[in-house]
Amino acid sequence: MTRPDENRAAVEKPIRNIAIIGAGPAGLIAAERLASAGHRVTIYERMASPARKFLLAGRGGLNLTHSEPFEALLGRYREAKDWLEPVLRAFPPQALRGWADGLGAETFVGSSGRVFPRAMKASPLLRAWLRRLDGLGVRLASGRLWTGWDEAGAPTFKLASDETETIRPDAVLLALGGASWPRLGSDGGWVPLLEGRGVAVSPLRPANGGFTVAWSPLMQERFAGQPLKRIIIRFGGEEAAGEAMIDADGIEGGAIYALSGPIREAIMRASVAEITIDLRPDLAVGDIAARLAKRRKGETLSNHLRKAAGLAPVAAALMRESAGTALPTEPDRLAALIKAVPLRLDAPMPIARAISTAGGIARDEVDAGFMLKRLPGVFVAGEMLDWEAPTGGYLLQASFATGVAAAAGIDDWLRLSGPNG
Repeated sequence: MTRPDENRAAVEKPIRNIAIIGAGPAGLIAAERLASAGHRVTIYERMASPARKFLLAGRGGLNLTHSEPFEALLGRYREAKDWLEPVLRAFPPQALRGWADGLGAETFVGSSGRVFPRAMKASPLLRAWLRRLDGLGVRLASGRLWTGWDEAGAPTFKLASDETETIRPDAVLLALGGASWPRLGSDGGWVPLLEGRGVAVSPLRPANGGFTVAWSPLMQERFAGQPLKRIIIRFGGEEAAGEAMIDADGIEGGAIYALSGPIREAIMRASVAEITIDLRPDLAVGDIAARLAKRRKGETLSNHLRKAAGLAPVAAALMRESAGTALPTEPDRLAALIKAVPLRLDAPMPIARAISTAGGIARDEVDAGFMLKRLPGVFVAGEMLDWEAPTGGYLLQASFATGVAAAAGIDDWLRLSGPNG
């Protein structure tokens, strides 16, 4: 018969000290999971306060996830979908919605299928989340820039006072984000630290960003900042509906972001990419041609395009920019151009202007529990990993899901094979 003290030893597990470096969504959800499991958790953050990028993303409406069928959602992650499938199934959109609802941030599905908290802001949700973490005993240590490891393998930090701090936790989770929005803390400074330890990192590249275009001075001066509404952009057999914005340096916006991955890769291969823009996706080319055939005598072409084809001045200017010369006057040719305006994209805009980051820690470097194979006891989650997704809730969904998976990986490792395990 097992004595009572032996039975308790078999059931109880030792409380471990866990360091989470990075206070974004992946780090915070991992902290919540680990603290709920009974571990002592400290979050180390270089900024003065947590979740800066999360807060900024929520200013215009916090898009937490998407309500589309799971298989469709999974496809948004392209090459990484089979890697992320297990973690997304373990923490799917409905689980993320349930978690937000539990914090008092009740969610709803918008007309596009995107999921938002009813408050349409990140700040109320974050405040409730931080209260929950505080109640679980999670400690936040801000103003600490991670600088790697000392000779004994202990994580080190640079403080605002220029002093160095060294910690010796039982396990570490790195959740440091990518390299977009560096002013909010994600600057990719972790890349050389991990590469110096032999960890393979795919080069960080802009994702969900715009592209440069060699606009004419007229286009830059008169139309920068103006939107192209209700369009479809096509590239390489794919298409995306939505809006785009003319920028003095190029073009950006939701429809561009949705195809930014394949466009960026094409530019890397051929130094240029050409998209086509359908300015009237709701009309067939024959219908547009029929409307354009009814031009009144003496009517300017710009006015005719506005009245007959419903094109804003910025759309007509884009057509002229593409044609390079005078626009065709024949209704059939003009209609064909409206349905497929070619536009040459020269290069991605700088990564600091992108919404998210492509590239990161290579898939082969992490095990099923998101621990680095070369660094036992060091786990990774979120945008540091080599995956990308379009806007629409997919970025946060995968960040949360990998944070949850890494927390489970840490708990399992500490229980089964970690220090003194």
